[in-house]
Amino acid sequence: NGGTLFGHQCSSLYGIGWSGDVDRSDVKSICGDYPAMMGWDLAQIELWDLDPNSPTGVDNDAKNIDGDKFTDIRNRILEAYARGGVTTIGWHTTNPATGGTAWDVTAAVGRIIPGGDLHEKYCGWLDKVAAFMLSLRTDAGEYVPVLFRPFHEHTGSGFWWGEAQCTPDEYKALWRFTVEYLRDVKGVHNLLYVYSPDLYRDAEHYTERYPGDEWVDVLGLDAYHRPQDWDFLSGGERMLSTLQRLGHEHGKPTAFTETGLEGIPDTAWWTRRLLPVIRGKGLSYVLVWRNAHDRPTHFFGPWHGHASEPDFRKFAANREQPVLFESQLPDMYH
Repeated sequence: NGGTLFGHQCSSLYGIGWSGDVDRSDVKSICGDYPAMMGWDLAQIELWDLDPNSPTGVDNDAKNIDGDKFTDIRNRILEAYARGGVTTIGWHTTNPATGGTAWDVTAAVGRIIPGGDLHEKYCGWLDKVAAFMLSLRTDAGEYVPVLFRPFHEHTGSGFWWGEAQCTPDEYKALWRFTVEYLRDVKGVHNLLYVYSPDLYRDAEHYTERYPGDEWVDVLGLDAYHRPQDWDFLSGGERMLSTLQRLGHEHGKPTAFTETGLEGIPDTAWWTRRLLPVIRGKGLSYVLVWRNAHDRPTHFFGPWHGHASEPDFRKFAANREQPVLFESQLPDMYH
């Protein structure tokens, strides 16, 4: 029906002024419906021990970098799947060379690809990712499909796998090995792989590190509205139009895989900025980042009582570029 799924990171686990409540979401508090898609993060799952007796395949107490327990994330994913919702998962991977966070930009990619001195260590990390992905299974034995988005925003240099920290060939080798290992060695078959660079100049820049059509299922873009850095309307129009063309050329669905304006100071941001940028681009989904429960100014989605609430209602109800919420999705799984 030409609609674009609306997504929100961590939407059912916490929000402004609450965390851990069951059957709650800041988005739902405004429009009576969950986002069609929810995003989650495996950051630091690699630092915990495997535990075959745990529901998630890793230590029962394991938490990600934001303090979210993997058991809670798994429960929310299974609940969303039962309702017909869509799941995407990213991985802000620890720096394997230093043990620092994903933002520690010490070069490491060349050391974890096949032939590198840290390759076996990386395989052990992928074992934990695989255990979690394979734990996303219903009582009836159905695996939850996941849009997996590893090594994102690589056209920037903010992460250790970024453009300044590795060569295009090293990045492609890392991507291909990751897919191959999860799929062929660990038997993980419930993943669709999403390629999502940060801001990019042109189609050549976008595809410079592209591992190839057989290794990617969805073409994405991560682009946050940072008014001091770039113009969201003109830049978004340029990049998403190029993305639309690349999607046609490569036969891939496209998505605005991460976006948002932190704190949403523009109370009409949803209809004045986001809507014009996504209109007519054929995007499968658009996802805004999380609403942190423990950092009052760190939010990207709407919440009940925020000044942008009325505008978000208009955005949700608009018909010129329909955005879909969970209850509006067709039955995709059965």
